Amino acid sequence: NVWGSAFTGVLCAAAAVQGSEFLGLSSNVWLLGYVASLATKLADTFASEIGKAYGKTTFLITSLKPVPRGTEGAISLEGTVASVIGGFLLSIYAYGVVGLVPTLEGVGVATFAAFGGTMIESLIGATLQEKEGFDWMSNEVVNFFNTLIGAAIAIGLGVFVLGM
Repeated sequence: NVWGSAFTGVLCAAAAVQGSEFLGLSSNVWLLGYVASLATKLADTFASEIGKAYGKTTFLITSLKPVPRGTEGAISLEGTVASVIGGFLLSIYAYGVVGLVPTLEGVGVATFAAFGGTMIESLIGATLQEKEGFDWMSNEVVNFFNTLIGAAIAIGLGVFVLGM
């Protein structure tokens, strides 16, 4: 599962070290994507683990009907709040301690991207994972899409909202 969780981050980090610009994007945008991919994975882990352990009521993201904890695509208030906290913790660490995110606005973008990626991952889990004809949609593949979506959201917002 390491490849599914880390591959997007590796790609973004590799792009960031190619110089001040790679494929038309600045190295800071690639770093934001890198941070967001890791923040997305942490947000997803926080959501899953806290939601399974402490979620009082879990709902299927597609219908908002109650489902048992641990159901693919299930969300809970506790897990959702934990998701935001997880994404924020990694993003603020990348800003304040490591210096990979240059601004607090970037922290907000990475946190938002992590939350968005996690919610879309729940949607993928509810609609595709463990469904007939989607045997290839393993947890590792879902984790790759999760981090890819988080990074893509951050890169898009970095370019179009933050003007990076």
